[in-house]
Amino acid sequence: MSEYGTELLKRQLTELSKNPIDLVSVGLVDDSNVYEWEIMIMGPDGTLYEGGFFKARLTFPSDFPNMPPTMTFTSEMWHPNVYADGKVCISILHPPGEDEFNSQESADERWRPILGVEQILISVISMLSDPNDESPANLDAAVMWRNDKTAFKKKVRQVVRKSQEEC
Repeated sequence: MSEYGTELLKRQLTELSKNPIDLVSVGLVDDSNVYEWEIMIMGPDGTLYEGGFFKARLTFPSDFPNMPPTMTFTSEMWHPNVYADGKVCISILHPPGEDEFNSQESADERWRPILGVEQILISVISMLSDPNDESPANLDAAVMWRNDKTAFKKKVRQVVRKSQEEC
């Protein structure tokens, strides 16, 4: 754990506590570990996820900010860009540089050390508003999103209701 990474995370946590992003609440899982954050995301208005309360974790690597954190929903989530285990798959959370296996994604879309937690959270809210089914993490959700919107909406409504019950 770098001293720089630790100080940077403390500053970003303080800043997000003073000036929170709409629809997001942040805190530490354990006050003694700034590398493990607990996140609550409220489903954005006007989206299928509206009204939901989704818990997630941001886990930062020891070489942060050179490498990105991982974000995992701990609440159930049905979304083309979220793996079945809850792990979020969006460009900003991918390691820096070009990916020879994914030509759709440029290095500019991937993690860069100048980015911060705020940009990640805004990207996740955007992901909830506008799923990317071109590069899915959850193939079943992506196929349903593309081919059976009615079933997809019903499944998401169930997930939203469950998130409300768990709060």
